[in-house]
Amino acid sequence: MKVVVASANPAKIHAVHTALSQIFTGQLINCSGQSTLSGVAAQPMSSAETLQGALNRLQAVVDNTPGADYYVAMEAGLDGDCSFAWIAISHQGCISKTRSASLPLPPAALLAIQQGEELGDVMDRMFAQHNVKQQGGAIAMLTNHLLTRSGVYQQAIILAMIPFMQPQLFKQ
Repeated sequence: MKVVVASANPAKIHAVHTALSQIFTGQLINCSGQSTLSGVAAQPMSSAETLQGALNRLQAVVDNTPGADYYVAMEAGLDGDCSFAWIAISHQGCISKTRSASLPLPPAALLAIQQGEELGDVMDRMFAQHNVKQQGGAIAMLTNHLLTRSGVYQQAIILAMIPFMQPQLFKQ
């Protein structure tokens, strides 16, 4: 099975591979990443902007890499005082999308983001880390590593796969 992720971020590619391996047990999954542009701000500030970024990334990877079985895009952003991600998956021309769990952000992080910084950079500074966003993410830092960005994405990816896992229930 060929899967293309609309990102070169190892945490996102790993999340997709792990989630699809849980769904398609025993099947060889070739999961590759491709850097794509979101077409929205580097730090989306609303659910609508975050969803648009995920859909833009999904369309770009579908257009640039024909022949995959599944295409997966993720875009993290803010919704009020929480961070979350939209997941969008394309399979045979059909799109499914869902949100990840939301995590509350500390007031100092929200202020820095509202002043133009990206969440990953804020977390790097707050926790004296480097490149948190390609590792456990803000989720790992804020939960003392009880959860990771990749793990939360895995859940959302599996949820977004429901229409493809149960197609008979989603026919219109």
